[in-house]
Amino acid sequence: MSKERNELKFKLLQIREDAAVRMEEVKSFCRYADIQKRQLDVHNVFDHPHFKVNILDGFDGLFIGGASEASVLEPENYPFLDDCFQLVRDCIELEIPVFASCFGFQLTILALGGEIVRSKDNFEMGTLPISLEKEAEKDPIYKGIRNPFYAVSVHQESAHSLPANCHSLAYTDFCMHGIKVDAKPFWAFQFHPELDRSTLTSRLGVYKEKYTRNGGHFQEIINGLVDTPEANKLVRNFVEYVRDLG
Repeated sequence: MSKERNELKFKLLQIREDAAVRMEEVKSFCRYADIQKRQLDVHNVFDHPHFKVNILDGFDGLFIGGASEASVLEPENYPFLDDCFQLVRDCIELEIPVFASCFGFQLTILALGGEIVRSKDNFEMGTLPISLEKEAEKDPIYKGIRNPFYAVSVHQESAHSLPANCHSLAYTDFCMHGIKVDAKPFWAFQFHPELDRSTLTSRLGVYKEKYTRNGGHFQEIINGLVDTPEANKLVRNFVEYVRDLG
């Protein structure tokens, strides 16, 4: 029997140091998942870098957030990465439902033996049109999503080929943007389904030195942003999927 929405409990694997962004990320996931804050418990890897899959005991699913203060390509600088990779693999093996955004997407690619490349000069930033693969039409998380749709995407690291045992669901001309692990309840998104235009505006204000060249460039990006209602639906669709699992 399916649970009621207000009975579901989710864990957020958070990779954030900035206090304001920590709170904003929780608020964003709750808003677009349509759940209450009490239903989302946070494990921040900067506070607790070593952990195992039992942090998910008693939870119905896992969200993995983004990160602007860490890189999946620098395990020597971020001691939590090994446990993050193992958590991804354990969730797949145990069939724990996972919704992995941005940094979570990159974790997934590497955890499954794929490749992530970095470019600090040529990368996607803003609200971008995302195209869907044909297979997305029958995917429960992408149901009802227009093709193409706009989504928040800000990343200097990206993937251009699929790891084994996954299939592509969304992409841009630049890189892959949505994958699912074959026959497992595990979805990963290079873009940010949990973010909208206004939240991206405030978040870029925090990280503008990393992502923009100067004040004029920052304002140019802000002026070009559009709303992303289709992408935001994906978070709620995931929660509906988890609820229907019972």
